[in-house]
Amino acid sequence: MAIAANVKSYLDAQGVQYELIGHYLTGSSHESAEAAHIDEGHIAKAVILTGQQGPVMAVVPGDTWVSLSAVQRMLDRELVLAQENETASLFADCDQGAIPPLGPAYGIETLLDSALESLAFHYFESGDHQTLLKVRGEDFFKLLGGARRGHFSSAD
Repeated sequence: MAIAANVKSYLDAQGVQYELIGHYLTGSSHESAEAAHIDEGHIAKAVILTGQQGPVMAVVPGDTWVSLSAVQRMLDRELVLAQENETASLFADCDQGAIPPLGPAYGIETLLDSALESLAFHYFESGDHQTLLKVRGEDFFKLLGGARRGHFSSAD
């Protein structure tokens, strides 16, 4: 699989041009950045959180972690990190753990970390563990137009 069906449909519907960047099989955004020779901070990583009101996708730079307490304060509700087996049904067209940071394409409430705002290009999972997508910065924000923005990532 080079690109998940929902992702391709969403990119096409939004009129966003993209480049596919293949790399060897990886298991994390850190490994994908190394394999594709890309700065890890330029990878937009999706982290899925769950709570009583359903799932939330937090999109952060690949070289950071989500501050759960900051997200909880922002949304004023309790959330926990979702387990990979919990996300499989949400992203049925993706390999397990290869979640594209495009919550709107999957009908998932999405938060976008402000640390990603200054990048000219964004790289992210296409739905498998061997392909990244590259889009222009303004197109990435078009794809995440309805996402709430704030600072909730941490390098610690």
